[in-house]
Amino acid sequence: MRHKNSGRKLGRDSAHRKALFRNLAIALLTHGRITTTLAKAKEIRGVVEPLIRRARQDDLHARREVYRVLGDHQLVKRLFVEIGPLFKDLEHGGYTRVVSLAMPRKGDNAPMAVVELLKGKHYEESKAAEAKPEAQKEEDKKPAAAKNQTKPKPKAVKSGAKSSQVMNSKPKSTPRKMEG
Repeated sequence: MRHKNSGRKLGRDSAHRKALFRNLAIALLTHGRITTTLAKAKEIRGVVEPLIRRARQDDLHARREVYRVLGDHQLVKRLFVEIGPLFKDLEHGGYTRVVSLAMPRKGDNAPMAVVELLKGKHYEESKAAEAKPEAQKEEDKKPAAAKNQTKPKPKAVKSGAKSSQVMNSKPKSTPRKMEG
């Protein structure tokens, strides 16, 4: 029995699990939003939220602790300079959001989820997209479709230029024949 053993094992040993969480945390802090399985998404919150909490402190000891997890000085700098100040007004967590997706993964039918930081460029863009009225969304689509209909005409190619391109090109490599 697993009395008082919290956390999911995710079918990995401890070193593999630690590397997985590190890679997911790096991806989330770099891109602001990632898609993964629901179990991994729920577990990654326990890694990323303490990192953001330490980034709000902005002192040398906190930077060293975050670097121990992330292992990238540029990402640590970005976390402390850009991401940490966004969450100064939040007191006790709630820096990430996990949203379950409707469709499971195609190969193994695993439930999928999106993990995202609650503030940042990607978050503002999604909020702006949700706030647009339907009529305005349709208007935005019309000019793009009109642009696709008017294709530029191809430029005329001199007959001598085409033959010289063929002469200068390398022949395709042929596959080796199997001996046997």
